[in-house]
Amino acid sequence: MTTDLSLRCVCGKLRGTALAVSPSGGCRVVCYCDDCQAFARFLARPGIMDEWGGTDIFQMAPSSLRITGGADVLSCLRLSAKGMHRWYCSECKTPVGNTMGPRMPFVGLFHSFMDHERDGRALDDVLGKPIGYVRTKCAVGTLLAPVRDSSPLGVIARSVRLLGKWWLTGAGSPSPFFDDQTHAPRADPRILRPEERLAL
Repeated sequence: MTTDLSLRCVCGKLRGTALAVSPSGGCRVVCYCDDCQAFARFLARPGIMDEWGGTDIFQMAPSSLRITGGADVLSCLRLSAKGMHRWYCSECKTPVGNTMGPRMPFVGLFHSFMDHERDGRALDDVLGKPIGYVRTKCAVGTLLAPVRDSSPLGVIARSVRLLGKWWLTGAGSPSPFFDDQTHAPRADPRILRPEERLAL
């Protein structure tokens, strides 16, 4: 069963909707990679990572995501010139999502931008429990054994399958992050200098 999920940053200026989401229609993962941790440290806002440095993300098609208000406060960061586009609210530093570029039909939507609690729903009820944990070797401290020892192969297989489906169905467009005609990002990315990235 699918449902529309309201999206809202902490300050409320940036709002949106994730359309027809379901546990089977995307891929919910917790990522412990160095880059996700660096992005969270750049934003310097509590509640993005869990106690081990993991970020709860729902991978979905960009065409299923709408920004309905506050597009002018949507900002973009790249940790390097070739890094992912990492989107956030410039006012309150709420992370929104990660994208790999205009031609890749993928957005990793951050749990921090989801407004599921407003109507009394638990995230597990809307998106299902995380199907896997990735880059656990980068975690801070000692993870619980079931998480630490989980294999990422299932996550990779599902992500590839979904990407193939979204590619074939043209689900990368329209995108709230890139112009459909020029493919330019809707906000000029700030690209960190090597020393800035190292500091994170």
